[in-house]
Amino acid sequence: MENKVIKYKKYSFKKHPSIESIQIIEGKNNFPISWLNQQGYCEYQIYLQYMKGIKTPETKAMKKGTDVHNQLEEKFLESAEPATFEEVIETSKEKATLTRECFVISPDDGIRGFIDEIWMTPTEIVIIDDKPGSKAFPSTINQVRAYCLAFKNMSDDERPIKGALRQRGTDNIFWSEEFDRDTEKEIRFTINRMHSLFDGQKPFMATKNPNKCRSCRYSDCCEKCKL
Repeated sequence: MENKVIKYKKYSFKKHPSIESIQIIEGKNNFPISWLNQQGYCEYQIYLQYMKGIKTPETKAMKKGTDVHNQLEEKFLESAEPATFEEVIETSKEKATLTRECFVISPDDGIRGFIDEIWMTPTEIVIIDDKPGSKAFPSTINQVRAYCLAFKNMSDDERPIKGALRQRGTDNIFWSEEFDRDTEKEIRFTINRMHSLFDGQKPFMATKNPNKCRSCRYSDCCEKCKL
């Protein structure tokens, strides 16, 4: 499999006046896809972190995840060749191609992010998101589905797309699914809910699970904590 480092097309953007990390791209709010993982855990975390601006130290798990991620990226770059997004798409129609940290963006859906790894063959495309465990949660599924949506819109490729979750630092793909019309409809529903939160049309909902509150780094400053 041929390794490729993708060069990205630049988009003009401006910062949201009040929400950290939201960018306004082509006149629409655009949020990081990774927020869908956080949203599935507890929407109120997003409110505390990005709207109220509350800062907390990184957890040990977050630091470990960053270290493992950086090690994998460094190893990949040792043999990877640079190419544009369009060049990688065309190359993969003839032979298997692999890329990491692929930036994808869908201005129409208002999402953007970096995909951990993509396998592209002449017959299919597999979008892989690395996670620390080996259990597929609705939040992690939503995240990889959004990556699939952004990639589909950005590439305009007709090959079947599959989303997959892999245990970080291993070859263990513990969940996968075809990204079909029904899946696309479901993730767009969740993405639209996110935009309704940022627009003030709906309130941020806090988790009702006290176990989540116990492990939450915002529990000391959250007025909705269930402890």
